[in-house]
Amino acid sequence: MGLRTVANRAEPKHRVLIVEDEPSLVESISYALELEGFEVLSVVTGRDGVEQARIGNPSVILLDVMLPESSGLDVCRQIRAASDVPIIMLTARGSEADKVAGLELGADDYVTKPFSMRELMARVRAQIRRSSRTGAFAGTNEVLRGASVEVDVDAHEVRVGGRPVDLRPKEFDLLESLMRRKNRLATRDALIDDVWGSSYFGDTKTLDVHIKRIRQKIEDDPTRPERIVTVRGLGYKFVDE
Repeated sequence: MGLRTVANRAEPKHRVLIVEDEPSLVESISYALELEGFEVLSVVTGRDGVEQARIGNPSVILLDVMLPESSGLDVCRQIRAASDVPIIMLTARGSEADKVAGLELGADDYVTKPFSMRELMARVRAQIRRSSRTGAFAGTNEVLRGASVEVDVDAHEVRVGGRPVDLRPKEFDLLESLMRRKNRLATRDALIDDVWGSSYFGDTKTLDVHIKRIRQKIEDDPTRPERIVTVRGLGYKFVDE
């Protein structure tokens, strides 16, 4: 485990935790992050990753799927149970099952090895921008209503039939974006731009997984959704009828 800082720099605003056991990759990522002004904390095991996520106060976590002692997926589950800190999974090429599993467990994004440092830095910055806001349309002092769902934008709260529902930050942003287009098509590109930003590099699988998680929390029967419906080939629609 090492805490790296750059001499003669102003105190970095954000800290990035790297949970990765490949020394050369850790060195490369750390160097790129430091050039961007980040403070870097790195650990090599899942156990230390969970501990440093708890005490290290990171702004973003870069989490490898294949780790000694415990898998990155298990680490993601443990971190997400206690924190909403953005998690970017680092996955091997072709491991689509790991990507989907990570998103299901609460990861916010993933990059596939080998990746460019420029892309990774853009993803880190995007996650920090998103997590620093209380919602995609924060500050509007509005309560959006439809189909027994209420989204209190200012308080960052969701209720279904008067019952509080706990949504993670990106789930909240996504539901808010859908409800602002109530009974109208929300294209995949529009939703991704609202929630992940125009610099997002990933595919639409991330969006689909987040929609699935929201349905599990607000639909009476998530397997037959009536509030968030799929518009095949185009996107989604929040239905209020």
